[in-house]
Amino acid sequence: MFKRSLSFVLLAMLAVFAYAQVDFKVSYKRVSPTEVDVIFTGKAAPGWHIYGTNIPDGGPTPASFNIDSAKGARLKGGLKGGPGLHTSVDPIFEMEVSYYEGTATFTQRVELTEKDYDLQGYLKFGACNDENCLPPTSIDCVVKGSDGPTAAAAAPAEDNVLPEAPETAVAATDSAAAPMPAATDSVAANALWTPVIDRLNAFGNENDTTGKSLWVIFGLGFLGGLVALLTPCVWPIIPMTVSFFLKRAKGDRAKGIRDAVTYGVSIVVIYVALGLIITTIFGASALNDLSTNAVFNILFFLMLVVFAASFLGGFEITLPSSWTSSVDSKAESTTGLLSIFLMAFTLCLVSFSCTGPIIGFLLVEVSTSGGTSLAPTIGMLGFAIALAIPFTLFALFPSMLKKTSRGGNWMNQVKVCLGLLELAFAFKFLSVADLAYGWRLLDREPFLCIWIGIFATMAFYLFGWLRFPHDEYDPDEGSKTSVPAYFVGLASFAFAVYMIPGLWGAPCKAVSAFAPPKTTQDFDLDHVKVEPMFLDYEQGMAYARANHKPVMVDFTGFGCVNCRKMELAVWHDVKVRDYLTKDYVLISLYVDDKTPLPSPIIVEENGQQVKLRTVGDRWSYLQRSKFGANAQPFYVLLDNDGMPIGPSRSYNEDIDAYVDFLKAGLEEYRK
Repeated sequence: MFKRSLSFVLLAMLAVFAYAQVDFKVSYKRVSPTEVDVIFTGKAAPGWHIYGTNIPDGGPTPASFNIDSAKGARLKGGLKGGPGLHTSVDPIFEMEVSYYEGTATFTQRVELTEKDYDLQGYLKFGACNDENCLPPTSIDCVVKGSDGPTAAAAAPAEDNVLPEAPETAVAATDSAAAPMPAATDSVAANALWTPVIDRLNAFGNENDTTGKSLWVIFGLGFLGGLVALLTPCVWPIIPMTVSFFLKRAKGDRAKGIRDAVTYGVSIVVIYVALGLIITTIFGASALNDLSTNAVFNILFFLMLVVFAASFLGGFEITLPSSWTSSVDSKAESTTGLLSIFLMAFTLCLVSFSCTGPIIGFLLVEVSTSGGTSLAPTIGMLGFAIALAIPFTLFALFPSMLKKTSRGGNWMNQVKVCLGLLELAFAFKFLSVADLAYGWRLLDREPFLCIWIGIFATMAFYLFGWLRFPHDEYDPDEGSKTSVPAYFVGLASFAFAVYMIPGLWGAPCKAVSAFAPPKTTQDFDLDHVKVEPMFLDYEQGMAYARANHKPVMVDFTGFGCVNCRKMELAVWHDVKVRDYLTKDYVLISLYVDDKTPLPSPIIVEENGQQVKLRTVGDRWSYLQRSKFGANAQPFYVLLDNDGMPIGPSRSYNEDIDAYVDFLKAGLEEYRK
């Protein structure tokens, strides 16, 4: 069993190591007292080719050299390709491209201008085979030393100087998505980045969802705790609890109540402590950054797949028996409050193999939602309370609950259904990484196909048409389906059928929070679309000023669940759609866009220097510095000078309120 599960995990990890198809090494050659060549030598696997430096616009990613920082050194000339360059017409891009097969060499010459020099940069390149392409990939390099010329040979080239003023620097730096105008008519570019937090607050915050979101997180945790109660690992602990508290009660009712309450509080403390540990290790901003990190999402994808395989009966995930035995024996031998705490700890350890996947998914989901840093703690509080309440009751009334622990095959059915749900949600995390890095491996159609298959499988299983390794089978009864299993199976089958039209472009609002956006759909028969006119802030503002229209800036993210809900549930409404397509210029800024900027930007924030390296970094800084917000979705209405014309708005599916929000902003603009 273990070998099969290991093989499955290794197979899933092949996608992570796709970069192994192209391997680059960096070397350095001193060609004169004031010049150093940085040499990148790449080897491509058979069938793969690396693109050269001269690629037309709209084609694949060309090889280019970019600077992070430069002191006492500057570039001399551009990046030069080595021998072996091929040229042909690429049928995919429908243009003539240059590329290398087997081995590619690129050389960038660096001129030293001071005795102490330090240049940090990277090679960005693209590579494809006949079926797939790697995302734009970077290879870092450092040219550093103290053996340069004693006097500066020349002033640093202007193109390599990092900007000093934060707002001006950000606004004047080209976006990787598209060229940016140097100025927007009579409005200086940096004026569009001027903070407007006070003016925005003066309109009032119509949509403070912090309290609501925390209650939602608490509710998710509470629901997870109720689900955990039905798992086979938790159910058998009931007789252990009953036996333990029967021995302690001995007719003293007051002591029994005190012990039971202590037991419940101990369960809550243990699980909330786990949430606090997560909160301490990661802050809200770090968790928001992790939410679209490829490694983070792929690791949790693999974790959920492994847990799902365990729930389906492939193998058992258990903690070492010595751990639980040791804690249990100490609980029996210890007296006082410590023994009750150890009993609660035994519950947590024994039930880990079933509660672990639920806790893991809960923590990942609330931690990567871009909300407050309290989210993991609040989620675990809800989980712990749901789990603690029934066990506190068991401790209060042990003599009445001796027969409560009777189980049956229904617990296996619960476990299999949980495993299939874990598998479905696993692909949500893989999709987030796929969207953020532009791999296009899991577009909307394949994602929906996988979910349709999973929920159809759940229905067939509950109908008794499928069995998994740990299912009981009574030859006399055959594969009878219980009434509850039938209704759950019917709901699962109906959900699978509901998603089928989504393969042709139907909105499928019920899965909009998890499925990739409709922009990834290749075959779409739904002609009702609301798409942003611009993905670049300055370009959109220039267009709006030229056409005398107000702007709605949509701060969003590829991994933003609530953003997808708003786009399908609210933007699809005919009244909202008319405002957004006819009266406003819609600018969507993806704060988790991993596209590298042409060169990093150094800005000052909270007394510290922050380096913006990607397009998403830039838009995230704009949201924080100009509007004082950091959560998505975040909608703000602006005039042509970048000033608010109404309050900000975030996640709220109230369509009438959204229409009023857009209508009031338009009236304010026309004044």
